[in-house]
Amino acid sequence: MLPHQAKGKPVATPQTNSDRALLVDLYELTMAAAYFEHRVDCRATFELFVRSMPQERAYLVAAGLDAALGYLENLHFTEGDVNYLQGLPAFKTVSPAFFEHLRQFRFTGDVSAVAEGTPVFADEPILQVTAPILEAQVVETYLLSVVNFETLIASKAARVVRAARGRGVLEFGTRRAHGPEAGVRAARAAYVGGCAATSNVLAGYRYGIPLAGTAAHSWTQVFSSERRSFEALLETFPESAILLIDTYEPLQGAETAATLGRKVPGVRLDSGDLLEKSRAVREILNRHGLKETKIVASGDLNEFKIEELLTHGAPIDLFGVGTDLATSRDVPTLSVVYKLVEIEHDGRIEYKTKFSEQKVYSPGRKQVFRFSRGGKYHHDVIACCGEDPPEAEALLQPVMRGGRRLEPTAPIQGIRARTLAHLDRWPEAYHALRDAPTYPVAKSAQLDRLLKEVRERYVEAPQALSAQRDSRGDAS
Repeated sequence: MLPHQAKGKPVATPQTNSDRALLVDLYELTMAAAYFEHRVDCRATFELFVRSMPQERAYLVAAGLDAALGYLENLHFTEGDVNYLQGLPAFKTVSPAFFEHLRQFRFTGDVSAVAEGTPVFADEPILQVTAPILEAQVVETYLLSVVNFETLIASKAARVVRAARGRGVLEFGTRRAHGPEAGVRAARAAYVGGCAATSNVLAGYRYGIPLAGTAAHSWTQVFSSERRSFEALLETFPESAILLIDTYEPLQGAETAATLGRKVPGVRLDSGDLLEKSRAVREILNRHGLKETKIVASGDLNEFKIEELLTHGAPIDLFGVGTDLATSRDVPTLSVVYKLVEIEHDGRIEYKTKFSEQKVYSPGRKQVFRFSRGGKYHHDVIACCGEDPPEAEALLQPVMRGGRRLEPTAPIQGIRARTLAHLDRWPEAYHALRDAPTYPVAKSAQLDRLLKEVRERYVEAPQALSAQRDSRGDAS
């Protein structure tokens, strides 16, 4: 069927984010137990960001925030969860008081975030979580997982949509996704990235995403003739049916569709040389007066194939993209990390980072500023929280306080529109599918100084002290 907006009311997202307390790596809970037993009660800030950009991506589209906030709002341990953990060998030396604490556990922290649909780059915080250390630690795995996956798919979708040059892109990937729930999340993320619709009905129900679909080859095969299968589908769905014309021979299928003597909303090609076949099908449809009939193409498509088809003038109106989109096959994961940047204890802030090889990151809470020139984005600066350069847009904004959202769930249509508006402000060079230039992202002088100060405290000063001790030992 051609894309249409579902009329049913979407289910509230929190309903899909309950009962996830055990969806963690074990070490989150063993650390939580140790924090509790040793009365480590500082307030911690963690930042979630992508460590490095994949070579194949000039930008990433932030996504997954809605699921992250739904998870945080509803996070709790059931009695069954607690009983299971209490029976694990890893927790046999932990006091009963910790498990009682889990029974009362709720996330009470604050979150700032980049709005979904916003382009982001390496080292730029997408989420910033400030909470008691135990709470902030426990949520790490889930937040990383959901932001990694939805950002990954939204970024892929944005590339595919841009390659389609204004033609609609339909997300068809659930059957090839890495599990049914991944298919639902991929459908949402693909819509955030700019797709026009999804074939996933549950995603339509949950989020209000427009739905689209055609019919399988089996539909055509069940009937005594191709003509009769087309007639039956059009009788049932006269305004939205898309006829799959290449079950047998596509050009003959196009002739059959064109000579039914009635309106045909669309036809679909799913195999073979889509450039030549789409040209021939368009000629057949036009010759029979079906100039309004849309041609839908599918079959292992991605942004590169779509760009090539349109560069050569393929008369295709809609693209159905499945496997490559729902799995982001060329870039199957992002280097997302969730790092402690500062702690506050008794009103005193200590800045934190690590200095292991190739894994250094900037300490302290941060802000990302985006600068524009002539209506187009020009460069970003990652700065210390509290800096305020003029004429720049601050990307991180408060979205949760005390464990509760500051605003209701945003309509997904608005998030999609935000993505498309952002990408329209991107200089065209950065939209290149291959060999795009690197978007300029700098760090402020104040942030660089802070990193140097922390290095002096944790690396250089201990090394100097150790050298002094060694020297005294040699002298003796």
